Amino acid sequence: MAHQAETSSTNLTTIAPERQSALDRSALRSTPGFYLRAWRRFRKDRVAMAALVLAILILIFSFGAPIVSQLTGYDYATGDLRKNLLAPGEQGHLLGTDANGRDILTRLAYGGRNSMMVAVLAVLSALFIGGTVGSVAGYYGGIIDTLLMRFVDIIISIPGITILLLLSVWFRPGPVGLAFVIAGLAWTGISRLVRGEVLSLKNRDYIDAARVIGASNSRIIVRHLFPNVISIIIVWMSLALPSLILYEATLSYLGFGVTIPTPSWGNMLDEAKEFYRSSWTYVFIPGFAIYLAALAFNLIGNGLRDALDPRLNE
Repeated sequence: MAHQAETSSTNLTTIAPERQSALDRSALRSTPGFYLRAWRRFRKDRVAMAALVLAILILIFSFGAPIVSQLTGYDYATGDLRKNLLAPGEQGHLLGTDANGRDILTRLAYGGRNSMMVAVLAVLSALFIGGTVGSVAGYYGGIIDTLLMRFVDIIISIPGITILLLLSVWFRPGPVGLAFVIAGLAWTGISRLVRGEVLSLKNRDYIDAARVIGASNSRIIVRHLFPNVISIIIVWMSLALPSLILYEATLSYLGFGVTIPTPSWGNMLDEAKEFYRSSWTYVFIPGFAIYLAALAFNLIGNGLRDALDPRLNE
């Protein structure tokens, strides 16, 4: 009997730690992570969720332009002068036609694709430049930080729209080139944000541990510092995207961005301004598309800013 009691006691002491470990693992799995908690907060914001749905629909419509063309049966570049300035719904044109008899719905889709492509490529390029500059300046500090930040100050002090106009006149870029031109002036804001976060993170214990085990500076920046500023980057991208959409629309409206006959929402608005008396919808439709896209992404940015704020609790 004593032997059996001793055996059962031994089994209990063996099983108990294993059961406790399993319970601990289960508790860890049931605890939501930072981004899951942020998503739950974001879902509670009805305005931000509605904006997210609208933004997804705009992107699907824009990047699905070839499908829209197949559905309408019209090409974005081919027009019929006998059908110019038709009102929405006339002769099979859901949104009417422009001054050259081209289907506005088809051109709106292709114009949205070019406008979205310019804005997305510009924000990604600006993130790469600004994130790199901000990370290097914040991590190394000293003279490197001083030189890089003074360079940022110089870029910020230059009137952005003036430089964009000059560069567009000199190079006459297409959609891709225009994105890089815009990114060349749009990266300063994210560089300052990343620098500030890196300055607060570089002396943390896990960074010191990475140095002790021999991690290189580039590895520390890429693998340990940059992932910890992702939340700031996400918010910046969502708030910067509307501004870049408006930048592209402004340049194209002035004739220095995406050039005709390649459609964009900006140059569609430029074409339509002379015919607002004859067809108000011709002016309203591309302008309203720019407004909706900018509003949707801006509201998403506001929602993400609130959801990713670690000071907010459930």
